[in-house]
Amino acid sequence: MTNIQEIFKTSNVAVITGGASGIGLAAAKYFAGRGMSVTIADLGGDRLADAANELKAIGGEENVMAVETDVASRDSLEALERAVLQRFGRVHVLMNNAGIGPETSIFSPQANWDNILAVNLMGVINGTRTFGPKMLSHGEPGLIINTGSKQGITTPPGNPAYNISKAGVKVFTEALQHELRNTEGGKISAHLLIPGFVFTGLTKGDRAEKPAAAWTPEQTVDFMVESLERGDFYILCPDNDVARLVDERRMAWAAGDIIENRPPLSRWHKDYADKFKAFLEQK
Repeated sequence: MTNIQEIFKTSNVAVITGGASGIGLAAAKYFAGRGMSVTIADLGGDRLADAANELKAIGGEENVMAVETDVASRDSLEALERAVLQRFGRVHVLMNNAGIGPETSIFSPQANWDNILAVNLMGVINGTRTFGPKMLSHGEPGLIINTGSKQGITTPPGNPAYNISKAGVKVFTEALQHELRNTEGGKISAHLLIPGFVFTGLTKGDRAEKPAAAWTPEQTVDFMVESLERGDFYILCPDNDVARLVDERRMAWAAGDIIENRPPLSRWHKDYADKFKAFLEQK
């Protein structure tokens, strides 16, 4: 089991994509508060600059860097890595967190599909493949945390491109951890963050105030750290509305569609509504 106290410490370095807001910024603040050097990568100059100033107030100007980065571009990610290594020397925590969520349907415009897959899936893959080799080679303990989604596991109707992107993040991160744990001498582990309902720019819509059902980004990061301390790979976050048992049964039902040869997405199929309700409520 990785001792995260050896990782979240002064002089170590964290890089967070999508770090200018939401879960990414909350994580960056946590790392800065532990004395780490922190680089946040995001789009949006003013928003990124404001986030960097918040972090500098916590960790000091010399320990914070903000780099405008488009995770959909491998070239942009490689430029980010060069900037981090030039400034801080090495990376101990990589959090591939950048994500977008424009609505899609199966036949919606190609641009929405391309953008979601480029950011949510290829951003994680290319972020890992860009930073991972040097993280392994420096020989010190470290973490790669990839932000997935429950929608990548239960794949509900409504936004197929988003679901596919997050399902891909799950599969990629599982394969990554398998490879890392079988790398001789390797001290890097991978972890899949699976947030619940979190009040962020991606989820708030027109709401100005956090709904009672949602967690804050800070609550999510606190749960993430507790899970990492236990050595969890799957960091399955609850929220104020959905308990872990409910999540587990929703996920078990989704897998059961294959095992029981039910129609796909039977949880939302009118012929299975009562069966799913009974399954969810069983003692």
